[in-house]
Amino acid sequence: MRFSTFASVLMLSVTASGVNAQAVRVEKNMSLELATKIAAATVAACSADKFNVTATVVDRAGSVRAVQRADNAGPHTLAASQAKAFTSASGKNTTLAMWEGVQKNPAAANVALIPGYLLLGGGVPVKVGDEVIGAVGVGGAPGGHLDEKCAMAGIASVQELLK
Repeated sequence: MRFSTFASVLMLSVTASGVNAQAVRVEKNMSLELATKIAAATVAACSADKFNVTATVVDRAGSVRAVQRADNAGPHTLAASQAKAFTSASGKNTTLAMWEGVQKNPAAANVALIPGYLLLGGGVPVKVGDEVIGAVGVGGAPGGHLDEKCAMAGIASVQELLK
């Protein structure tokens, strides 16, 4: 009897510890230092091409971590860059790819109605391996493909930190 009680208690504690291990997650996320470096490098990349942009970097939850706005960047670029970053982090994809997906699949067009989403090129996820830890959004270059190019350059500048 005593052995079966001990075995039952042992079995329950093993089962409970397995449940607890699954209840708490450890996730990588965007630090302020990393976000600031990406934002600055992104604006610098666009400035080198004579584009006055705003770059917003968000964490994995879409919350703003850093913003850099070039001199002479239009007032609309702030909201556009934030929405693109949020969309990319949430969708875990580039906003250009998401926009192209909607173009190919009209049934997916309602994704553009999600509050805060902006399906224009210029939002790019920041990844460590396959895990999205945030995103950068760019607004202000003369075309979403150019915004995306600047975002990619900003992320590439910190690639060593993303391992």
